[in-house]
Amino acid sequence: MSGTPSSQIRNVALIGHGGSGKTTLAEALLFQSGAINRKGRVEDGTTVCDFEPEELNHHVSVSTAIAPITYGSFKINLLDTPGYVDFLPEVEMAIAVADLVVLVVSAVEGVEVQTRATWRLAERAGVPRIIFVNKLDRERADFERTLDALRSTFGSGIAPLELPIGQENAFRGVADLLDDVAVTYEDGKPTNGPIPEDIAPQEHRVRDNLIEGIVVADDQLMERYLEGDMPSPKELKITLAHGIESASVFPVICGSATRSIALDRLCDLICEITPHRSTQAHAGDQLIEIPADPSGEPVVRVVKTVLDPFVGKISVVQVLSGTIRPDLVLTNTRTKREERLHVLEMLRGKEAIALGEAQAGDVIAVPKLATAQVGDTLAPKSLPVVLDPLVFSKPLHSIAVRPKTAGDEDRLMTGLHRLQEEDVALGVRRDDETHQTILSGMGETHLNVVCERLKRKFNVEVAYEDLLVPYRETISTAAEAEGRHKKQSGGHGQFGVVHLRVEPLDRGEGFIFVDAVVGGAIPRQFIPAVEKGVVRAMRQGNTFGFPVVDVKVTCDDGKFHPVDSSEASFELAGALAFHEALAQASPIALEPIERIEVFVPLRYQGEALGDINSRRGRVLSSETASVDEQVIVALVPLSELTHYAVELRALSGGEGRFTSEFDHYAEVPAHLASSLPSTRTLRV
Repeated sequence: MSGTPSSQIRNVALIGHGGSGKTTLAEALLFQSGAINRKGRVEDGTTVCDFEPEELNHHVSVSTAIAPITYGSFKINLLDTPGYVDFLPEVEMAIAVADLVVLVVSAVEGVEVQTRATWRLAERAGVPRIIFVNKLDRERADFERTLDALRSTFGSGIAPLELPIGQENAFRGVADLLDDVAVTYEDGKPTNGPIPEDIAPQEHRVRDNLIEGIVVADDQLMERYLEGDMPSPKELKITLAHGIESASVFPVICGSATRSIALDRLCDLICEITPHRSTQAHAGDQLIEIPADPSGEPVVRVVKTVLDPFVGKISVVQVLSGTIRPDLVLTNTRTKREERLHVLEMLRGKEAIALGEAQAGDVIAVPKLATAQVGDTLAPKSLPVVLDPLVFSKPLHSIAVRPKTAGDEDRLMTGLHRLQEEDVALGVRRDDETHQTILSGMGETHLNVVCERLKRKFNVEVAYEDLLVPYRETISTAAEAEGRHKKQSGGHGQFGVVHLRVEPLDRGEGFIFVDAVVGGAIPRQFIPAVEKGVVRAMRQGNTFGFPVVDVKVTCDDGKFHPVDSSEASFELAGALAFHEALAQASPIALEPIERIEVFVPLRYQGEALGDINSRRGRVLSSETASVDEQVIVALVPLSELTHYAVELRALSGGEGRFTSEFDHYAEVPAHLASSLPSTRTLRV
């Protein structure tokens, strides 16, 4: 199959809240374009875009699916994104490669949490947006209510191009406000006619408002309009297209995916918008422009990785420049290694169709690239350019896991690291202190899906554990003690005596060891052994069983035996002296404190502040981040943040999010210190 010309390729991300009908819309467009001969249903698990077992089990999309369709001479790559907050990075990936975003909004539920969240992502990316009001054939569907919600939520720029004809089950078509005609549908086929009398007054009123909203973008057109010269529909469409491309006007169109009403009009609008595809890249210290020229040097970027049980690793790439063909050799500008693009494929859900070529602008799949990771740039050796990395939301929620089957530890880590290749939001690390394997993700559902994939793809089943907090302990007063190690057996014995003074240091200063021995009480060659014993004792902890920090230790005296003393003897004596001195120095427990930035809608500011206070947090600032968003900066103990991602969403109507980073250690309040877990609890 040969490639489509660059000028006729459109990459379209379908975004919005879960249940708004994105996957159903993609399925309907696939069917109407002839790509499939039978429409599947989300409820039955038979759609092209939802094919992963985890998607079928949870009845939600968990990854972005690619569904190319042919519309006239155009190729439209539909990117069907998840509508659940736990899979937001998949939406970010789709927006990063999209020429246009279609925000799908249910006419029944209206503007919801993920409607706002995904719109903000597209807004930050500056991508052109159009809004498709779906489900107008459903009971309780209300276009006017939905349109009012869109205007109040997203402000100026919302421009309805159509009005629905008929309500709920009687919905049968749309009134085109620009051409001033009615388009009704039967079995997905359109018929033009006059505007029905019952909506004519509303149509004329809304049409006048729409024209005024369009002409303000063109001074000459505005002047003519004010002089009474009505612009032609063609002129209005050209001006509207410029407004859409500049992301200043956001047309609203309406329809029904299940009944294939107005889907052709959606595709017409998509094809009319000319994408701006030039990309900036770093060539050494210079920033250069890479035009989307099919005759230019071939440059591609890896945007997604899929692990197929039969094929292996499949890299989804965006062709930024040039025309690529099978067996083309490019260089990975990160690893400096050559990559041969043996096969080019067009993905349609889980189906792979071989391609003879792909031109700039297309999104295709390349199996079995050796070193390519998400974000890598592949280019000719003579053009070592590097694109800015793709930016994804950071993991917010962590859990600890262990394999259910003893001896599966290595398989567990191997499987998790493989899953990281296809899941940019998954964090995996092994905590050497708590001996836990920690998974970090966007939320509970995300991590549950990860564990399900781990079992399905790598046959490793895990059990969940409580996430342990890396506490520390230190001292609050000075103390001193003697450590004596004496052991006699046949032959040489063991003998070493060490006297230590311990003093507290300021928080964060760590550990200082001072050799103050005089008169040869301890020979020089044994002093390092004393320090080694102290360091070992610090790792083991004492009163609370946590590693000891911020302590100054001075070795000022001791005794040795010319025959029985050894490094091992003084290492043991140093550890004994340190433990004894620590117990007398009023030990205290320390806990890690995180600096968090919490983003919540303004109406939830009070709830968020109250919740932070209930977590022993200290608010540093609270400022307005945008028109309807507040950012709260606070210091909160890590132990209070274990389930914060989930609980923040609950108290903020699903719209709250936060970032977190370690700030410092602080003393655990006395009333809590007695209930801290012991060393034994910290060890799996």
